[in-house]
Amino acid sequence: MKPLHTVALLLAALPAVAGAQDIVRHKIPNSDFPIAQAVTLPPNATIHFISGQVPPVVDKGADPNSLAAFGDTKTQTTGVLTRIQDILKGMGLAMGDVVKMQVFLVGDPAKGGKADVAGFMQGYTQFFGGPQPNLPARAVVQVAALSNPGWLVEIEVVAAKK
Repeated sequence: MKPLHTVALLLAALPAVAGAQDIVRHKIPNSDFPIAQAVTLPPNATIHFISGQVPPVVDKGADPNSLAAFGDTKTQTTGVLTRIQDILKGMGLAMGDVVKMQVFLVGDPAKGGKADVAGFMQGYTQFFGGPQPNLPARAVVQVAALSNPGWLVEIEVVAAKK
């Protein structure tokens, strides 16, 4: 009977061990680039999927289907990430809880039709990699267009918290 009692005690302790695990953010080896190579979630993490967010209007006098209404890639990125930050805050979460990010960039006509990755990074690093060190796994892709011709940026995120 004693071996069965020991097994029962060990099995009973497993949820406590799993509960003690943290979200692990794996750094890119030998790099200070502000994304995680991977993020591992423990079994006790709650996962939140935040729908793709688009930029707010920055010039209400401009045509609502124009770049002038929404700004350049940096401005749009900052606006989108601020929206995401507000959504997370309303859910009791913060930007440090973001574990995965998918970024869609449209080619900027002012940049020869290429995505303004530098402008995106200037906006992104206001939220990740500086004072807020929890980095998400991330992908950035250039797309042909978004549903409004004035949008250069759409971002969706996954957040998790123990």
